[in-house]
Amino acid sequence: MAQTYDLIDLFCGAGGFTEGFVRTGRFRSVLANDADADAVATYSSNFGGAERHAHVGRLEELLADPDFEVPPADVVIGGPPCQGFSLLNKGRRGDARRDLWRPYFDVVQRSGARLFVMENVQQLLSSYELVDLVEEAAEHGFEVRSRKLCAADFGVPQERYRAIVLGSRVGAVDHPEPTHGEGRVPWVTVRDAIGDLPEPVGTAIREVPGPLNLHFGRNPTAKSRERYRAVPPGGNRFDLQRNRPDITPDCWIRKTKGGTDLFGRLWWSRPSVTIRTEFFKPEKGRYLHPEAHRPITHREAARLQGFPDAFRFCGSKSRIARQIGNAVPPPLAEAIGSRVAEALDASGVSVGEGRGRRASSDISGRGACPA
Repeated sequence: MAQTYDLIDLFCGAGGFTEGFVRTGRFRSVLANDADADAVATYSSNFGGAERHAHVGRLEELLADPDFEVPPADVVIGGPPCQGFSLLNKGRRGDARRDLWRPYFDVVQRSGARLFVMENVQQLLSSYELVDLVEEAAEHGFEVRSRKLCAADFGVPQERYRAIVLGSRVGAVDHPEPTHGEGRVPWVTVRDAIGDLPEPVGTAIREVPGPLNLHFGRNPTAKSRERYRAVPPGGNRFDLQRNRPDITPDCWIRKTKGGTDLFGRLWWSRPSVTIRTEFFKPEKGRYLHPEAHRPITHREAARLQGFPDAFRFCGSKSRIARQIGNAVPPPLAEAIGSRVAEALDASGVSVGEGRGRRASSDISGRGACPA
């Protein structure tokens, strides 16, 4: 029987990273943390089982608590908040979130982990913080390899680029090689992911099993509906301006250049653009349905991130949207997890060997969100 390895997920959000690792059948979660209480409720409902081991709070504050214990683990994963590196953050140079790799690595040391995986926006790869992390990790025996990966290359119906940093004390670990794309299995398209979903009914979150959960509509104004109808398949705000200048916002008319994704429609035949936290607002990006005159629903966004319909999300509409948009796509995480499991297998005995482990099924069952 294959070894099961202990996993810690920091800045865990909804748990997309853990979901991918657990899918391999080789990992169980022993500790998770996030500052967002709703995200932790989501994590616990999917991975907590009888033992709720996900903690709410700022990681640096938890580590300063003398009663907080970091359990032994084989691998630490996580994505410190990416806003500190994002090009959308104009004040990123002095953003304190850029240094959250330090408490992250503190957990790596305390847990005795032999591998760590950090995910972030691709700007991390050219940052001085990554240089500092590599130097610190080297002092503790870790060899670090960094690479930009595209989620679509691993079966995610979304063109999402992320920096993946792999640190190992068991020899160099290479990143997984793409499985989808040109010359390989075709990319998973928007149609593949959401083409079977009916039109949403109602505007409330529905506590129903399966694909209709989170598949709700919105209440746009009459003018918004007219604007949606003015955008053709594959179109964007420039089509709106050409077709209906009378209902185009003045700021867009004045701005004759810029990104072509704003107020755009997704294409059926391609992976989607990056799903961000405000995917339900078409003025934020290419988030109009390929055919229907509406933005994509929360269920459609979750599918475009690679979440299964059985995954339970907790919180309000806006907070669930934030969890979906911030998540590591589970299929990408699964590919990384498989590579990590191979490296741990080749290295020998796990940190947690002999500590009376439970079967991984004890911690991966879907549960209800806390009241």
